[in-house]
Amino acid sequence: MRGLTDAGPSGGPASAQAVITAAAVLAALALFAVACGTGGTGARDEGPAHADSVGNAPAAKVPSPNPSQSYDKVNAVALVKADPAVSATVKRDLKPCSVDVTYGNLTGGTVDDVVVNVLTCGDAVGVGAYVYRNESGAYKNVFKAEESPVYAEIDKGDLSVTKQVYEKGDPVSSPSGENVITYRWAAGHFVQQYFHHTDYGNAAGGDTQDPSGTS
Repeated sequence: MRGLTDAGPSGGPASAQAVITAAAVLAALALFAVACGTGGTGARDEGPAHADSVGNAPAAKVPSPNPSQSYDKVNAVALVKADPAVSATVKRDLKPCSVDVTYGNLTGGTVDDVVVNVLTCGDAVGVGAYVYRNESGAYKNVFKAEESPVYAEIDKGDLSVTKQVYEKGDPVSSPSGENVITYRWAAGHFVQQYFHHTDYGNAAGGDTQDPSGTS
């Protein structure tokens, strides 16, 4: 009887401890399972919530490109032939193969300006350069250069005109240098802004005077 009595008191606490331990383990497992489930579900739930917040946020403003000038293709040969400002010499040898056309904004009009270079068909030597501006639906000659060889182009909104420089005895394929003149549209006409001269003497193997004046 004493053995039973002794076993009773000692067995009670041990059993209780075992129950508590088992309960703690089960609780920990349950919490772990819940945490895992919540983590997975949380990640999925976060996605739509984030998407909603982005959808409700004002859209980022994308800068719109500057409106470009209106581009109207022209018949350059007909345009030059009908131009009273073009010399008869240029018109006489004018052919489709000799016309180089560029469109761009030079004068600030609502329609792109037209730069026309007339070249020789054989060796592409520039014999005339012209700029036409659209005024009330018609193209008007606002610039011409016929000192051959010459070539005009658009450079960052300015008109750049290149003229080859020949000295006595220079072949057509080997000029002694070139002049580059930059014009800008102002007060209804082109005004010269810059002048740049390049001497080809060194490149051609010729003698070039030292700019400092010393040899």
